[in-house]
Amino acid sequence: MTPREIILQAFDGGKPERVPVTLFGGGMWSIKGFDSSFEELSTDAAKMSDMLETLADKLLCDIVYAGSGYNNFHAAAFGGEIKFRSMGAPDLKEHLVSSVEDIEKFDLAALDNEATINVVKDALHRTREKIGDEYVVTMTAWGPFTLGARFVGEEVMMKATFKNPDLVHRVTDFATDLLIHLYEPLIDDGTLEVITLADPTASGDLISRKQFEKFAVPYLKKFTGWAKSKKAYTLLHICGNTTDRLEIMPETGASCISLDHKTDIAKAKEILHGKMCFAGNVDPVGVMLQGSVDDVEKACREVIETAGTDGGFVLMPGCDIPPTVPYANIRKFIQVAREWKLS
Repeated sequence: MTPREIILQAFDGGKPERVPVTLFGGGMWSIKGFDSSFEELSTDAAKMSDMLETLADKLLCDIVYAGSGYNNFHAAAFGGEIKFRSMGAPDLKEHLVSSVEDIEKFDLAALDNEATINVVKDALHRTREKIGDEYVVTMTAWGPFTLGARFVGEEVMMKATFKNPDLVHRVTDFATDLLIHLYEPLIDDGTLEVITLADPTASGDLISRKQFEKFAVPYLKKFTGWAKSKKAYTLLHICGNTTDRLEIMPETGASCISLDHKTDIAKAKEILHGKMCFAGNVDPVGVMLQGSVDDVEKACREVIETAGTDGGFVLMPGCDIPPTVPYANIRKFIQVAREWKLS
């Protein structure tokens, strides 16, 4: 089986011949390892695609992520300004929305004219054409709640869940429509079969289970319902400890939920196995960055033995990895899964 076939079988809840394995995103690490920068690649689709193809052969992850680290450009398309940093992903200089009326002025067509988004799409097409038969080639974006928070500001979003829930609903619904507008042509032309969303502002460390059910789940469900109607898979990552809301995760409609290292992976297996694919959750800092190769192997084996021997599971770090994670640690992380036979 190819890496692509293995990961898709897991997303369908199946038990492939070995443990599926991938990083999540990996944009910061990849760009540093390719001796480039977010700013340089933001205008060079050919070089971005070359990086993705080169590192696919080096990393041997089952998934290749186009656009990792460029998620803030989806909000910037509506009038925001991006600041590039010497270390870390590009960020918005300021937020764009202070009222519902501001949202109503936006035209989704603005997304089609954002130069960097179009570079990422071009790189995605190039990479899919080159290695898409071997690997899943996906494109990343923020999930609806996080993207909505990018428009209004995270602190404002948190307070508004109590003081102005209509604003939260309106901006998150707009963000959902934005994501559908972004991904629809890429699904329709056959470029994408897996969509990757990160919704860190919906973290278990930031909003309660009740807030998650009220403000995040309905819009994730709206998006994944649309994706399913297009026969596309959705890989969703949510940061923080989400153990208290694992029962709710199938309601998001995601094909696979990627869990933070803080989440109880044994509990995840107990609750989610047979209901949805789940992924995780090796500590990206304490193990992947700061640990030895032996530490990485031990952690991977513990996670697989606990949660990954019965199918419907993908070995992943608990979040995106820092740019300075040693390559030897990543190589061991991938190796453990690729050598772990399931059938």
